[in-house]
Amino acid sequence: MAWQGLMAEFLQVPAVTRAYTAACVLTTAAVLYFNPHLVFRKFQVWRLVTNFLFFGPLGFSFFFNMLFVFRYCRMLEEGSFRGRTADFVFMFLFGGVLMTLLGLLGSLFFLGQALTVMLVYVWSRRNPQVRVNFFGLLTFQAPFLPWALMGFSLLLGNSILVDLLGIAVGHIYYFLEDVFPNQPGGKKLLLTPSFLKLLLDAPQEDPNYLPLPEEEPGPLQQ
Repeated sequence: MAWQGLMAEFLQVPAVTRAYTAACVLTTAAVLYFNPHLVFRKFQVWRLVTNFLFFGPLGFSFFFNMLFVFRYCRMLEEGSFRGRTADFVFMFLFGGVLMTLLGLLGSLFFLGQALTVMLVYVWSRRNPQVRVNFFGLLTFQAPFLPWALMGFSLLLGNSILVDLLGIAVGHIYYFLEDVFPNQPGGKKLLLTPSFLKLLLDAPQEDPNYLPLPEEEPGPLQQ
């Protein structure tokens, strides 16, 4: 019964968050991490995608990352991206492509955590007044959260380069999407492809559409 309740709760989560979290668990279990040799020599091109779903061996680090993936991906999808699924997916694509290019330059092959930090960074910059309680130990404003995660990685003995990559790509996305278009002379540079909007977003009503008399609310005229 507890399992059924958990599944019912999971199915209420927005589609992108639900799909990404489930894919992370399955990919980590299958060990489909990024390996340039397997990608470019063995043509296992799917690893360019599964790279962002792999979080290392099952253990504390994995469950820690899953907690943040689920929480902050969901809050973004239900918050600033509500009704904008195509834009949300495009953010993943933009971040994934940029991280892959920078990761190749820096020989970083495990980028799932970087994508998690990017999600946290974008959420934190869009919710600067929210106070975050970090495991009951520290309380601070949301924009400090990505840096707290980096410090936590350092305490665990992990490389902080992946966290820095996530912060950098998150800041680039935030600047291009939220800051630059609102500057004098600025404009929106990140344009979600039309096919994604057609595929993922509900069709918008035409503001110039005039309903027929029989479509008007009120008693039906015979």
